[in-house]
Amino acid sequence: MKFTLSWLKDHLDTTASVEEIAEALTDLGLEVESVENPLATLSNFTIGKVKKAEKHPDADRLRVCVVETDEGEKQIVCGAPNAREGITVVVAKPGDYVPGIDLTLSVGKIRGVESHGMMASERELELSDEHDGIIELPSGEVGENFGEWMAKNRPEKVDPVIEIAITPNRPDALGVRGIARDLAARGLGTLKPMKEAHVEGKFPSPITVTIDEDTRKDGCEVFMGRLIRGVKNGPSPEWLQRRLKAIGLRPISALVDVTNFFTYDMNRPLHVFDADKIRGNLRVHRARAGQKLIGLDEKEYTFPEGAVVISDDEEIESIAGIMGGLRTGCTEETTNVFLEAAVWDPIQIARTGRALKINSDARYRNERGIDPAFNAPGLELATQMILELCGGEPSEVVVAGEVPKVDRAYRLDTDRVKSLVGMDIPAEEQRRTLEALGFRLEGDMAYVPSWRPDVLGEADLVEEVARVASLTKLVGKPLPREHVGVPKPVLTPMQKREGRARRTAAALGYNEVVTYSFIDRESAELFGGGSDATMLENPISSEMSHMRPNLLPGLLQAAARNQARGFMDLALFEVGPAFDGGEPEDSHLEVAGLLVGATAPRDPFASRRPVDIYDAKADAEAILSAIGAPSRQMIQRGAPGWWHPGRSGQISLGPKNILAVFGELHPKVLAKLGVKGPAVAFTIYPERVPFPKATGTTRPALEVSDLQAVERDFAFVVDARVEALTLVNAAAGADKSLIESVRVFDEFSGPKAEAQMGPGKKSLAITVRLQPREKTLTDAEIEAVAAKIVEKVAKATGGTLRA
Repeated sequence: MKFTLSWLKDHLDTTASVEEIAEALTDLGLEVESVENPLATLSNFTIGKVKKAEKHPDADRLRVCVVETDEGEKQIVCGAPNAREGITVVVAKPGDYVPGIDLTLSVGKIRGVESHGMMASERELELSDEHDGIIELPSGEVGENFGEWMAKNRPEKVDPVIEIAITPNRPDALGVRGIARDLAARGLGTLKPMKEAHVEGKFPSPITVTIDEDTRKDGCEVFMGRLIRGVKNGPSPEWLQRRLKAIGLRPISALVDVTNFFTYDMNRPLHVFDADKIRGNLRVHRARAGQKLIGLDEKEYTFPEGAVVISDDEEIESIAGIMGGLRTGCTEETTNVFLEAAVWDPIQIARTGRALKINSDARYRNERGIDPAFNAPGLELATQMILELCGGEPSEVVVAGEVPKVDRAYRLDTDRVKSLVGMDIPAEEQRRTLEALGFRLEGDMAYVPSWRPDVLGEADLVEEVARVASLTKLVGKPLPREHVGVPKPVLTPMQKREGRARRTAAALGYNEVVTYSFIDRESAELFGGGSDATMLENPISSEMSHMRPNLLPGLLQAAARNQARGFMDLALFEVGPAFDGGEPEDSHLEVAGLLVGATAPRDPFASRRPVDIYDAKADAEAILSAIGAPSRQMIQRGAPGWWHPGRSGQISLGPKNILAVFGELHPKVLAKLGVKGPAVAFTIYPERVPFPKATGTTRPALEVSDLQAVERDFAFVVDARVEALTLVNAAAGADKSLIESVRVFDEFSGPKAEAQMGPGKKSLAITVRLQPREKTLTDAEIEAVAAKIVEKVAKATGGTLRA
């Protein structure tokens, strides 16, 4: 929204500077985006008088002038044809910046003659495109500030232009009067009385208007218009053209310029039809899909079903509230004009505008909502201006529909400003503020003006009072504590666990990604999802139709996108919810990691190798340890179908409580998601990890035994299909109080092993560490534990001690 300072002063009696106005507007919520103030540039230049002008000794077109300035007489070389003795000029001295030529002046020589500055033209000062000669002023004293002289003698050429950003809830600020009203309420001047007009109709309008029944409720609530015959259309007056040009609009003709003026002046979009081109009467109705119109911008538009349009008896003539049609547009030959003012449904305007991809000033205002009570007064004021500029004779006003009733009132509780905003504003000041903004007060009830559709409750009244009083006066104060003493933790134990998992994964070298919770059905089905229970009712796209059953699909899709761009080695992780159904309780937290490619870049030390299952297992165990999982865990088979059946495992506490799954991903899954392997991953379920029974903040005392530990090695002959973990778990269970750890240190398998131990056999060697707590172990006690270990392993695996 652009406007000039002089335009603002048509509605606001003020002496405030441009800087004060700009600061107040931003503080009021009407953020100033730019200020173009020519006075700020022109104030650097002064007025001088040419005392002498002689021909340059080495150039026929140059003159050497002696100019009287506020710093004494200066010699200036000038090439302007009108440079002569006795004229009053604008002087730019060395050090001054000249905007029209983008140059900072310095003392220089022109054809051997020194020049101490320049005498400026209008184009060089960006006052106009005139550059045939230097500026000749009819008045002015030597040394007088040129900006001040322009403000006194030609204020229209130095009128500051202010541009503000308007939020969608403030349509009243899309008119200069609405802006002036806010500034007056702030105290930067007095709002001038609203202009009024009543133009008596001389004859019944030969053009009538009707609104179809299906369009009244949510299309067009009221339509007013009148015929003005005998107008003389042509260029609009200079003041109107100057005002429109200042805000970036192109003057077209007096009739069109009047409608543009009211659009910006009062936020009252209007339209003028060439009445001689209207065949019959006007009708507001909904278009059928496929109907077409050539708009005023000479583009053809095809209407969607239900768009609101204006037609005559034969065809569509206007896109209601957005743009008129080219056929009935006004030209210089127009002598009879039909002036329209209507109240349109904002949602309907927005829907049609988006469908047709039209961005017009009329659409911008109508889709935000205009003042319905100003519909008739706006029509009268526009009629009056047309008669003043173009002459003519007006008809009586024709009306279809009724002006919508927007009257509403809310109780003003002056104490709520303190509780809602935290500001102490006297009750009388609050009442004065609302009255200045156009609210009508009756006792404690505040009646909302028709131009403020955004005020919808008592809290909005408080907001208006605080906004005008200035929220910059609000003093920040700490909130009082609910309980005395040390405050309780803000984060829950699970949130802390989630944070530790994030930090640990990042420390392990993973990069965190955040993917959508929605994926396509095919990807969801690969990971055990894709059911109707997790299907979205209104998905954004077909690729986001289901809630994700696991975090791995998103990680794999991210990996595929990175590989497509040449990044083949990846370490990605995500922490977030996965979904088993459509209810809130059907979600669970996961920590998922994905390793793709190699473990390191290429180097001379052969440290680069493909990622494998043990990388994923080690990282999963590290994260589980960081979030407090017990150290004694089981690893078992039985991972879901998207994991490689022979290269995956589950970390669990007992057979049912699965804490994590790790391993290679199934080749079919990688192929369908476009990921080039090798790829290993893990999925951790933090909510399944039990919390410690002791909830204290201190760490337990370190328990270190001062007794000598004992290690014994065992080699067992077992079937080749026996897993090492089965043997390790069996040995560890022989005496849980004494056995501290069990490690596999050797495996002997293959043809040579079978030749020595029999077909289908292998040897597994383990080290068992015994740590006594109360006394040093005797040989007999050690042998008893060893016997238990052999017994447990034999029972669990069928193995025997290797001879």
